[in-house]
Amino acid sequence: MYVADSRSSTSAHGAVRPRAGRRRAAVAPTVLALGTVSLVTDVSSEMVTAVLPLYLVTGLGLSPLGFGVLDGIYNGFSALVRLVGGHLADRGGGRHKWVAGLGYGISAVCKPLLLMAHSLTPIGVVLAADRTGKGLRTAPRDALISLSSTPETRGRAFGVHRAMDTAGALLGPVAAFLVLRATVDGYDAVFTVSFCVAVLGVLVLVLFVPGGRGTAVAGERPTLRGAVGLLRGRDLRRITVCALLLGLATVSDSFVYLLLQRRLGVPDRWFALLPLGTAAAFLLLAVPLGRLADRVGRWTVFLAGHGALLVVYALLLTSWHGAGLPYVVLTLHGAFYAATDGVLMAAASDSVPEALRSSGLAVVQTGQALTRFACSLLFGAAWTVWGDRAALAGAVVALAGCAAFALTLRPRGNDGTKETVTA
Repeated sequence: MYVADSRSSTSAHGAVRPRAGRRRAAVAPTVLALGTVSLVTDVSSEMVTAVLPLYLVTGLGLSPLGFGVLDGIYNGFSALVRLVGGHLADRGGGRHKWVAGLGYGISAVCKPLLLMAHSLTPIGVVLAADRTGKGLRTAPRDALISLSSTPETRGRAFGVHRAMDTAGALLGPVAAFLVLRATVDGYDAVFTVSFCVAVLGVLVLVLFVPGGRGTAVAGERPTLRGAVGLLRGRDLRRITVCALLLGLATVSDSFVYLLLQRRLGVPDRWFALLPLGTAAAFLLLAVPLGRLADRVGRWTVFLAGHGALLVVYALLLTSWHGAGLPYVVLTLHGAFYAATDGVLMAAASDSVPEALRSSGLAVVQTGQALTRFACSLLFGAAWTVWGDRAALAGAVVALAGCAAFALTLRPRGNDGTKETVTA
């Protein structure tokens, strides 16, 4: 028996139906189960992510451009398979869990393969395979969260999941830091421990997340063309366009940490702890900002998050070298993710029918991932040719322009009070 199925009031997708005289639960059991999977998996992923920039740039001697290529692969390659993952989950009529499980499994297997990769090409192949796993699992997982929640509480549900996910992101760098300090071959040990934790995450998914039943309408067969055709709807089209534009001006986390390290002269051994600031702020703010998005409008919170990111870029460009700089930068960086990551999926869910929920969310995620891939390449190239400050100044101008344009494309159906689905 699945833990999420243990209550008779739980639907096939884990959405809690109220019993007479009882208040409906705000967050479905399926959301909590998926949050646990993400927590464990993120411990594994962030152990690698925390040391990867230093390992590649310092350990293997890659240039900023070379690192930009690999970082773009790491963060953008999943875009090539997100539509496939979303389509497989919808087409199966109940395969959201199993498609997600396949993705988690592929990413787990890639961790020990990093032990055998010591040059640009094999590392790029391993990272591409790892991101393939992430691409397969992301849309089905978010579809399960969306289908398990009511439109009125969807922002909170994604906020709870992202908070649990970020708890893993908070623990991952700590684990990497402790492993690096306790072992001689630190990087190899980090990759080995990361693999063991990733396997645990897959087991939690298999044992505790319900498979659920499909929601496809009788006679309707979800297709990739049908998913892309959702962009004919005004709201989803505007959400996707804005996600693309803002993604094109979103500098990779790794570059933010490298810039902060250079500004403050942070020793290499402490570098793995920089993501903790972002993760801590994300963890604390994900649920409050998710609830705020349900109340005041998801688009308002989403754009405010990019305003926080713009301040981060501006601070890294200033001459301020005070002790408070890392705390302010990392707090605002975490606030950016808390206001945008789950909130974007909640906003997009309002404009996607249930039968194509996984595929529709994949369309938005794919566009955003592709533009962030392009941003990593462009920023790495600009850093190599003109220097880090010039590259960051260009990112400030691009983000400010994209955010200003996004203000004019406010969707109508994202107030969190009703579901506006148009096929």
